Amino acid sequence: MTPLRQRMIQDMQMRNLSQGTVNAYVSAVAQFAKYFGRSPEHLGGEQIREYLVYLVEQRRAGWSQYNVARCALRFLYDTTLGRVGLVEKLAWAKPPRRLPTVLSVDEVRRMLKVAASCPRDKALLMTMYGAGLRISETLALKAQDIDTPRMLIHVRLGKGSKDRMVKLSAPLLTALRDAWRARPKHKTPTDRLFPCNANPAMPMNRGTAYRVVTRAAKRAGITKRVGPHTLRHSYATHLLEAGTDLHTIQLLLGHANFKTTTLYLHLSQAAIGAAASPLDLLNAPPANRPANKPPTP
Repeated sequence: MTPLRQRMIQDMQMRNLSQGTVNAYVSAVAQFAKYFGRSPEHLGGEQIREYLVYLVEQRRAGWSQYNVARCALRFLYDTTLGRVGLVEKLAWAKPPRRLPTVLSVDEVRRMLKVAASCPRDKALLMTMYGAGLRISETLALKAQDIDTPRMLIHVRLGKGSKDRMVKLSAPLLTALRDAWRARPKHKTPTDRLFPCNANPAMPMNRGTAYRVVTRAAKRAGITKRVGPHTLRHSYATHLLEAGTDLHTIQLLLGHANFKTTTLYLHLSQAAIGAAASPLDLLNAPPANRPANKPPTP
């Protein structure tokens, strides 16, 4: 590891950035240095601009990848190298806002049914859907995070390093207990609810969890593109359709910005269905006049 990379990682750790952000920034800066074949210490604003243009025009990088690269380079030059302003004036990418995939209640039920033969897989799916947790929050859960007397789950250091509490349903508690009793005996005791088989002290690999979700969706005959976050989106949408207000959903999901939560208004079948189509109004009787009765001259 080069001294510059080590210093940048230390700067990010001191700012309590998540490990996912640290990994993404380090990778983006490494690609930048590889493109020019030189250390970023010897590069400047023109090279930064050239590289970002290269990502857009030649690599055809997604806007999310572009923004990660821009943020990583800004952190490197502003914070680690102290060369403020080199990235500031370079444009942000405005990514297209696509609606996420949402499963129906029946599709979720089918996924849980096909996963029933494996208590661990069923508990994993039920936790992400039944509590609306992100994949990282789910895999980080430990036995002490389950508050059985109060029927709550303590989500520790979620996105933005924030704790929150979410409801623990009785079916989810039963599934977690079944998974706990069914897991293999490890030489090293662990309190993790979803431990890694090779090293029980560590959480299950994210790739393994992702495969559990996609395999269950495929076996359930679902043709939509389904991932772990699909279950979280479905949780929020189904809550909204059941009458839960948006502010409560915001607190349960741990959203810092209320605008993020309003996305689910665009996904709720109930909210969309409540709006009448103008076509339905064309043949409707005029207000305050009984149907099939001609107007009085």
